[in-house]
Amino acid sequence: MSAARLEDIPNIGKSIASDLRSLGILTPQQLATRDPLKTYLTLSGNMGQRHDPCVLYTLMAAQHYLQSGETISWWKFTEQGKKILAKEAERKAKLLRS
Repeated sequence: MSAARLEDIPNIGKSIASDLRSLGILTPQQLATRDPLKTYLTLSGNMGQRHDPCVLYTLMAAQHYLQSGETISWWKFTEQGKKILAKEAERKAKLLRS
């Protein structure tokens, strides 16, 4: 991994890097250890709105790069990300019913 700044990670632009910094994620190394779904949900909570699911896919692509060094476009994570979001919605629905 040769990313020194968040913006050096493929698929991470200025806007998402700024959002990540608002959570205290300042370096690629810090992002590499974070769960993409938890980061996505935390961003949504901090900003008071639901983020576009593409943000989750971008975080998944970034983590893949940070763990493997392989650059894959964020949209390649759409199917996997939709499954993760569906499971999270199911989990929340169960909590509401109990």
